[in-house]
Amino acid sequence: MDLATIIGIISGMVIFFWAISMGGSLGAFIDIPSALIVFGGVLAATMINYPFAKLLDVLKILKNVFKEKQLDAGEIIKNIVSLAETARREGLLALEEAAYQLKDEFLQKGILLIVDGTDPELVRNILETELAFLEERHKEGQSIFESMGALSPAFGLIGTIIGLINMLGHLDNPEAVGPGMAVALITTFYGAVFANLLFIPIAGKLKVRSREEILLKEVMIEGMLSIQAGENPRIIEEKLNAFLSPKKRYNFRKTKTAESGGEDLAWQQTTR
Repeated sequence: MDLATIIGIISGMVIFFWAISMGGSLGAFIDIPSALIVFGGVLAATMINYPFAKLLDVLKILKNVFKEKQLDAGEIIKNIVSLAETARREGLLALEEAAYQLKDEFLQKGILLIVDGTDPELVRNILETELAFLEERHKEGQSIFESMGALSPAFGLIGTIIGLINMLGHLDNPEAVGPGMAVALITTFYGAVFANLLFIPIAGKLKVRSREEILLKEVMIEGMLSIQAGENPRIIEEKLNAFLSPKKRYNFRKTKTAESGGEDLAWQQTTR
């Protein structure tokens, strides 16, 4: 569970309610017709803008916002260096068995292409094409919430115009002008709050998730091509660490253990 998203939404709502209650009544900010104009309008416009099949995936996309997916770069680099060690000792064909034990489908697919003797340039093209379409799918999900964020203030303004028109129809009653103006402005308030507290931040969080996943996929591609080229595991580790910030880099070392009498692969997070 992504605590940052949950804490952000809850704290934002609490701050708004607190500020409103300090200066007036919460009941004054509740208006069903205004809510219908904003939310109904945003929903209708989004359905017009996107195919229905895409909208059905919104709930799946939202899970990526509230559920923090652990993407361990160190574990990926560790697996790639381990595969490089195996290929160096036993050859590329020995990677087939290890490939089926990998949890990541993208990494598994690339290793199997290498085992099959696929040309390195073709391996890169296949993996980069899959990565490009993955990024495109991510952008579709982001664009839905970006559109909702752009539409919310617009429908808030439309609701305000509707309210003002209704208010102008009762100018013969001065006592109704003030409350009518307040109701008219509530729709703008709804549109602005939900655009800037929910829809736009959700799109931003999806972009962050997408960048993290794509970066790791790029690390995998570079690592797999380095294995195919027969590069030294230590060089591969240094090359892959270059993709990461210094605080996230991992150091690969060989240590001799008294128990095994052999060499074990030890991993240590470093702060270079």
